[in-house]
Parts: sequence; structure tokens; C-alpha cells
Amino acid sequence: MSSIGDCPFCHTDKRIIKENDLAFVLLSDPRKIKGHFLVVPKRHVEKPWELTGEEAKAIFDLISFTQRKVSEKLSAGCDVRQNYRPFLKQGRTKVDHVHYHILPRDFEDELYTRAEYREADMFAELTREEKEEIEKVLEQGL
Repeated sequence: MSSIGDCPFCHTDKRIIKENDLAFVLLSDPRKIKGHFLVVPKRHVEKPWELTGEEAKAIFDLISFTQRKVSEKLSAGCDVRQNYRPFLKQGRTKVDHVHYHILPRDFEDELYTRAEYREADMFAELTREEKEEIEKVLEQGL
């Protein structure tokens, strides 16, 4: 985990495109594809479940706004992703500060043709046993 002192999202005011009281939008640098945005809470939070309800709402308000604009102006649609991977060391493409990726998408776009077409073979039918096993994980502590 990183400290606030070396967190690039805690020191990024010149790249902010849009913001509200609790979160902001910026272009990803490095980017995966043209128009790759990030939505980030202003408070340094490393685990998504540590966001307050107000922060989550502020983030999703900006995600919704940005997703709509991307889908209207840059592409036919988009993906919204959030990764929590504490097992990876912070670096140029991994930051220990919660953030959501907004990626413009089109039919058979660069992401699909370079990587995701290989994922089709990974999809499997959900079995009753697997469903029950995974449901138990969520039932514990709810």
C-alpha cells in the first residue's frame, strides 16, 4: 500500500477535467485507449468499501455524467471498471487510491482485437454448485 505522500491522485490538480465536492474526473496517463478517463475520490482511500455513502454517490454522479458524454461523443458505448489488487506493487499503471476507469468502446475496437477476443473461451455456464458456494461467501457477514 502507498502513502498519501507518493500518491499521484492526491497531487493531480492540473489534470482535473471535472469535479464535485468529493470526487474528480481526469484523463488517464498512461492511457489504455483514447478517451480513457478516471473518476477518483478526493480523499485518499485504498479500499472501495471504505468509501462513505456520500463519496460513492459523488463518484457515481461523475461516472454517469462522463459515461453519457463518452457514449454520445467518443464511442458507441463504454466500460466502467474498478480494480482492487493489493497483491500488486504500486507503479505507473497501478495506484493504491480507489479509482474507476471509463473506457470508450466500439464494436471490435482496439481493446477487443488486441486482447479481449481471447476471453470468449473463458466464459463457462454457471453450475448450481458454484452458485451455492459463492452465495455462501456473500451471506457470511451480511
